Amino acid sequence: MHMRRTGAVLSLAALAAGLTACGGGGKTYANVVDKVKDGGTIVVGTKWDQPSLGLKGSNGPEGFDVDVAKAVLKEMNGGKDPQIEWKESASSNREPFLQNGTVDIIFATYSITEERKGKVTFGGPYVVAHQDVMVRKDDTAINAPQDLKGKKICKAAGSNSYKRITDPPPDGKLDIDATTVDAANYSECVQKLTGSNLDAVTTDDLILAGFAKQAQAAGGSFKVLGQGFTDEKYGVGLKKGDTKTCEAVNTAVKKLWDNGTMKQLLDKWFGGIQGLKLSETAPPAEGCS
Repeated sequence: MHMRRTGAVLSLAALAAGLTACGGGGKTYANVVDKVKDGGTIVVGTKWDQPSLGLKGSNGPEGFDVDVAKAVLKEMNGGKDPQIEWKESASSNREPFLQNGTVDIIFATYSITEERKGKVTFGGPYVVAHQDVMVRKDDTAINAPQDLKGKKICKAAGSNSYKRITDPPPDGKLDIDATTVDAANYSECVQKLTGSNLDAVTTDDLILAGFAKQAQAAGGSFKVLGQGFTDEKYGVGLKKGDTKTCEAVNTAVKKLWDNGTMKQLLDKWFGGIQGLKLSETAPPAEGCS
């Protein structure tokens, strides 16, 4: 009995040591900005399936959100490049990833809403997008969001964009009787649109523009209506209560707008896309709570 008990104790001790090692030597931080300044590796959640915003490449994800994440964290680190580990964060797992510590911070077309503020502390916004509609280029029946009545639109898991079409205010916008078709993410929505399983994909204009640009390069044919009807404030997601990091994010975002970095990144990833109106000035910070 004594031998077995000793073995059990040693096994538990070894397990505890292993868990400590996985946590970066057992060092913990009260907030993300302290971890950045201490040289810790920051786990950043981004999309990996959205062209021009966050798309997985051979050297990790690339796109506007990825570049914004690098720039904001660099500002928070006193102008030095931080240590970053990228983690794919789909719309459906952004809140759980922040709550359980899978990621430290999220830059992933994360619209700030009152509902989400109950679960997440948001820095920013760093840019304002506008919900719009994308259809096949030869579609002449849908020329405005109101034309989606009776049409099939995509319902991407974890996204609330479809509600802006189908629900009345305050959660929705247009209160239109459209049929929703489930999809795991917006890349699947675009696949369904290509295969004529949908009539339209409706979400933020920056997301749609990225897919339209990718499809054009591959010989595809989509068009964005260019009739944005909401303001989608893209925020930086943080664990609820991390106001110190939120304030540091807001300071960094303001500086990046003031020195022209944000405009350069918008032009880099979205310049020249027909019908797309890019932000020209910094959006007001929401405040940290």
